[in-house]
Amino acid sequence: MRVETVTDVMDPARAAALQAALGQGRGIAAGSPLPPFFHQLHFWSPVAPDALGRDGHPRVGGGLIPDMGLPRRMWAGGRLRFETPLIAGQLAEKRSTVESATRKQGRSGPLAFVTLRHEIRQEGRLCLTEWQDLVYREDPDPEAPPPAPPQARTDESTSRPQNFDSTLLFRYSALTFNGHRIHYDLDYARDVEGYAGLVVHGPLLAQLLMLMAEAEIGPLTAFSFRATAPLMHTERATLCRDGSDLWVRGSDGRQCMTARAET
Repeated sequence: MRVETVTDVMDPARAAALQAALGQGRGIAAGSPLPPFFHQLHFWSPVAPDALGRDGHPRVGGGLIPDMGLPRRMWAGGRLRFETPLIAGQLAEKRSTVESATRKQGRSGPLAFVTLRHEIRQEGRLCLTEWQDLVYREDPDPEAPPPAPPQARTDESTSRPQNFDSTLLFRYSALTFNGHRIHYDLDYARDVEGYAGLVVHGPLLAQLLMLMAEAEIGPLTAFSFRATAPLMHTERATLCRDGSDLWVRGSDGRQCMTARAET
């Protein structure tokens, strides 16, 4: 079993910087409980340039994630169980395990699925468990038509528009130490991975949905999400909620993410 353990003092300045990037008040200081999913700003594992893959991520096979023989990586979804809030300014430990790694043949070619389990503790107490689902696939065939994305629901009880731009994507990449070039290198995103523009981070969409859910239905005990279509940085999206169900609708009505919150 592959296991990696990283410790980090949960620097409140990073949390305040994300609040600023999202246009929120900077209300987090040492001793404050962190909002859900803000642990994504911590536990960096930087590697030297020669240990990076072509996409800007650490090269697979030499660390926690096995080499599945496929070049394109996507964060397909995840699940979180919240036990108690993490506290800013306190030492925390993240223990990461490869829970499963499988390779299958899909309709568009070979696919590899990797599920990571992360357990984060402070003062020996389990604060949250996260399951992160990654998908690896081949480079796109420029001659093949893109798959038709699912259409999003339109029966939300509450919604709000959300704009994205390259500055927000850059700041989120920097705060999470995410080197994936699809989020800041337009030529790479378009010419190598076949996207129409810079790709909005799936975790950023999930973060916005979690903050929406917490504000509207209360503190979260669990949250799950699944990415269903990429969202480009030039699009105006709509964050939607109906009860415990949440989703992101693209500018053309397609479904980009679905989620479910538990309180």
